[in-house]
Amino acid sequence: MPGQSEASPQQGAAPQHIRSEATRLLCAGVYFDVQFRRRVIEQLVEHEERPIAPSLGIDALPVLAHALYARRREAETGLVLLAVWAAFIWLGLAGVGSQMVLPVPIPWFLAYGLVCLVSRSVRGGPGAVFTLGRAVLKEATRGRLKAVLPVLPFAVSFAYWAAVLFTLFSGADAWAAVVFPALLVPPLWAYRAHVVSVMRHKLSRGAYARTPREKLPDSEQYRRIGAAIDREQHASLAIYDPFRPFVGAGEPYQPWSFVMELKRRAGQEQPKRLDPTRRPGPGADAGAGAAPLTGREVIDLITPRLEALRTSAAASSRDRLRGLEIDEMVYLPVGAARDQVTYEPDAVRQHLDGAVGEGGEARRHFLRVRVGAWDEQVAVSLLVRVHTQGGMLVLEVVPHVLTPVRPEFKSVDVITAPTDDGLLREAVRGLITSPAAGCAAGISLIHTAVSVFRTWLTLPQYAIPDGPATSVRELGSVPEISLLQEMDISRYVKTLQDRIASGVREALRTKGYETGEFEQYVINVNGGGVFIGKMSGGAVASGERASAKQVDAAAEAGGGRS
Repeated sequence: MPGQSEASPQQGAAPQHIRSEATRLLCAGVYFDVQFRRRVIEQLVEHEERPIAPSLGIDALPVLAHALYARRREAETGLVLLAVWAAFIWLGLAGVGSQMVLPVPIPWFLAYGLVCLVSRSVRGGPGAVFTLGRAVLKEATRGRLKAVLPVLPFAVSFAYWAAVLFTLFSGADAWAAVVFPALLVPPLWAYRAHVVSVMRHKLSRGAYARTPREKLPDSEQYRRIGAAIDREQHASLAIYDPFRPFVGAGEPYQPWSFVMELKRRAGQEQPKRLDPTRRPGPGADAGAGAAPLTGREVIDLITPRLEALRTSAAASSRDRLRGLEIDEMVYLPVGAARDQVTYEPDAVRQHLDGAVGEGGEARRHFLRVRVGAWDEQVAVSLLVRVHTQGGMLVLEVVPHVLTPVRPEFKSVDVITAPTDDGLLREAVRGLITSPAAGCAAGISLIHTAVSVFRTWLTLPQYAIPDGPATSVRELGSVPEISLLQEMDISRYVKTLQDRIASGVREALRTKGYETGEFEQYVINVNGGGVFIGKMSGGAVASGERASAKQVDAAAEAGGGRS
């Protein structure tokens, strides 16, 4: 069984996500989807030079722990099967207990190898024939290729065993053709029983809430990787590649930005530009004159409105907004090696304070607002950036959506359900599925050997520093969402954007700036359009049922909107 650690992660993790439903399904998914398991190991082990992307709504460390353990158990099963196949081939070449198939002179191990290859290459395996309807079988008899393919594994297996029976009844010695396929069943049966045990005792809904947090294998390499994951995955500092920003947040969802010149309302005092080299005298009024608007002030006015939204949702409904997460993030470009980036709270706080309102191209500060809906199956994140340098207000809102975890990973709940499978049923099931499963185990053994050798050879911890390419959560997601989920996403985004806009508008009013242009833009954004405040001829709106009106000079001067 995978190793276990304390129930709580190390410093920097988010405890509320350790037991999330998405984490449980992703842990189960590494047993169901070999490609998903390989990608997880590739990103977190073979590319150790890459920091892990922010793990939104999940805990990536137990997913990697289960992936490594599943790979090891499957490799062990593949080694046992390899030994059986070696004996089968040796006896076939020696002609001991293995006569040629009649009337075609093909060794038995080649014939059974063909059965395994066909069963593996055709989706559905040999057992798929038992789920075929009468209409599909009727199409198969007409030679339709798509209908024939599910039947092909069963047909090849039937031909093999018919040839075996024909040879035995002919009096020829063909015991190896029967014994060795049977010897391939127990290792696969044991592996399947072990996977079922893990699902029932560790990954079922009830057991997962009580099981201690998994940890990586006890070696120097995995201790180093595990410490890095705990340090990075839920930190307020993230490393990014300029060509791959916001990895881990999901797909962009209607991002927008706004740039406006800060103009004082009529009768408002202009801010004084103080000489930084001049010290005020003893009688000078240090607070004389209105200070210019800063990005920190805007963020500090947005945050209470979002917190109030969370409080009201918790008090009056079961809406997912009651679990709204609000935090500040700073993104740093790739530069230093992974082990040289410090995630100490004081260093992160210095980056946050220095980057807010900075407006630079490399280090970027964001207010991150996140809603985990549908049991963390759908996660909406809004990244908000504000800076006010050069007499301009720049507001950038970048919504992202994480789509649901793959539905096939929910098979864990089917496996953990109580069943009355008898010994005979399990034996028949193992005999039917062993050709495809044995071939898959052999292929997985090759991939495992290549992966381990490549990691040993390249020493990825010393590679050129790089940013994350993808996240564990994104690897286990589907590309589409349902209509109900799309409706919820739209509602969350519009609700949060409204609170963000009200915070910015209040910041402008408090400092005595005109708000008409900003309000006009917000109206068009919430309606699905895009407003351009300064252009020859007026305004433009695009999108479904969007509209825009030209703002005349008189209305603009008065701060109103048409």
